[in-house]
Amino acid sequence: MNHVINVVQPSLGERELAAVREVFESNWVGRGARTAEFEAAFARHLGVAREHVTATNSCSSATFIAVELLGLGPGDEVVLPTVSFVAAANAIAARGARPVFCDVDEATLNPTVADIEAVLTERTKAVMILHYGGRPGAVAEIAELCRDRGIHLIEDAALAVASTVHGRACGTFGDMGMWSFDHAKVVVTVDGGMLYVRDPELAARAPKVAYLGLEQRAPGGSSGAASFRSGYDQALRSRTRWWDYDVVSFSGRFTTNDVLSAIGLVQLSRLEEFISRRREVAQAYDAGLADVAGLRLPPPLPAGHTSSYFMYWVQFDGGIRDQVARDLFERGVYTTFRYPLLHRVKAYGSDAVLPRAEAAAENTLLLPIHQSLSDADVDRVITEVRACTAARLGGRRVA
Repeated sequence: MNHVINVVQPSLGERELAAVREVFESNWVGRGARTAEFEAAFARHLGVAREHVTATNSCSSATFIAVELLGLGPGDEVVLPTVSFVAAANAIAARGARPVFCDVDEATLNPTVADIEAVLTERTKAVMILHYGGRPGAVAEIAELCRDRGIHLIEDAALAVASTVHGRACGTFGDMGMWSFDHAKVVVTVDGGMLYVRDPELAARAPKVAYLGLEQRAPGGSSGAASFRSGYDQALRSRTRWWDYDVVSFSGRFTTNDVLSAIGLVQLSRLEEFISRRREVAQAYDAGLADVAGLRLPPPLPAGHTSSYFMYWVQFDGGIRDQVARDLFERGVYTTFRYPLLHRVKAYGSDAVLPRAEAAAENTLLLPIHQSLSDADVDRVITEVRACTAARLGGRRVA
């Protein structure tokens, strides 16, 4: 029997193990030098100043920090596409603000400027967009809209670690951006995230919000041996006890550590090769599935856009998506759909009707795409998708 082909899969190996071993041997596994180095490396990757990024334990935590930094609360509305991850809406609702869901383009599953404009009100304080599948979407135009309206823009760039528009990194067009490094992403630290904050004052607050709202971290408690020495020297100069601190806001602990950051540094150094392979897989799907009747492929990227190729999706005519997914599963090819529509989640209390997103949610299927796929795997996916689609459109089950 053929091996199972996963939808997503990390690429972790000896280099990552060696980096973790070095951290173990240093006897400092908490937040320290490796984390600071990871933050600096990611800032260089984005093309922003080091002090504007903060490493977190997840992208979801970074999202919660972002809405806290913006002071969103009761009476405020935040617009976001209904095709998005539940963490985005949770972060808004947890602050007492109201998530307002907008429609998306059916082919790209990203919102257009018109989609966002359609639901803006005088209570709209922010827009939070997702770069679906790693495609930038209309981020530049949406950023201009938000600037013109005096509205904050938050970019959920969890899927867009290498996505750009005319050389500018997704996640840096708005006021804040966040990335994910969990087990399913392109850059994997098992769990982890990163937050970018444009405003210098808010950027300086971000590490405090990420660590219990402390004005002064207990040296050595979270920042590593170098910070312990720095905090100790500062305390002696001011004739205070170095273990004292002040709480300036009520927050949780959302920091990461040197073990995960060491993995992240290696993964970030491999990002170019990861994206290159993902691009090859996407191009092979484009070529191998282009002539399949009843099947629609993602549209070409606009000029000047680059993708992280985190997702590759196909869309089916004839209401056969679920049947094809089951057939592929039985033949060892895993597929999925992300993300279930948020305006249909009862907890958010939405009564929106969003026809293009609803249509996409019924006909879209994500195929396996990751850098560990072999050429044989890709050929097998293409063969199985072609066979299962033809069989279902012909009214029969694939043999």
